[in-house]
Amino acid sequence: MRLLVVGACGTVGSMVLPHLARAHEIRVLDLVEPRAPVEGVEYHTGDLHDVDLVAALAEGTGSLVFMAMGPARGWGSPATARAHLDVAVPGMYATLTGARRAGVRHLVYTSSMSVYRYPLGGREPPPDQPPPDDQRLGRYPDESVPPDATDFYGLAKRLGEAVCRNAAIEGGMDALCLRLCFPTGEADWPRQGTAFQRAIATSARDVAAAIDAALARRGHGFDVYSISGDARERTMSLAKAKRELGWAPRDPTP
Repeated sequence: MRLLVVGACGTVGSMVLPHLARAHEIRVLDLVEPRAPVEGVEYHTGDLHDVDLVAALAEGTGSLVFMAMGPARGWGSPATARAHLDVAVPGMYATLTGARRAGVRHLVYTSSMSVYRYPLGGREPPPDQPPPDDQRLGRYPDESVPPDATDFYGLAKRLGEAVCRNAAIEGGMDALCLRLCFPTGEADWPRQGTAFQRAIATSARDVAAAIDAALARRGHGFDVYSISGDARERTMSLAKAKRELGWAPRDPTP
């Protein structure tokens, strides 16, 4: 498939793109140059708010993969919060406007389980102390429960999902939102950190496989899916992704 991937030079995009490029012809739009260009990928530097540019790059592509997000630097500052919200709402809206103008009717959005507040019943233990049982980790609600995050990052992601839903209603697009959990590159897998981070982390290979599965699902409008390496489903249900996308983690967390 020929894809336009927006935001592929960021942290998550950089680790996932090599996997996607093995199966697809990819055109990238990002504000920055790639740190390690992937062979065969066509890179373009530009602003996702530029509707004309997006429309030109989306011409002839079969799907848009939206991976853009705000910066990590200054996390929690008003400027960083503003940047994340700007990408997720006006940035996403402009990008989808350009994509629809080019005839693209399919979108995969890399959202986050951060659209929910910290899992009910959970508390994050010290990094060197694994949880004695599943309850200590807490559990996320399934996809039927509306997002409720109030922090700037979770809010930005849930508003991005709302823009995707709008595109499905207004523009007749298929818009699939993948709620990712701590995407982790091959060099850092299995992920280190707290018990909670280790439990829900997802390998870059599995993130790419989830995107592939979402690219193949068409004709169903807007939908959301929980994506995690938690194959034992200690913290969330992956039943919907298994049932509708045919996806399950191949690199399960310990």
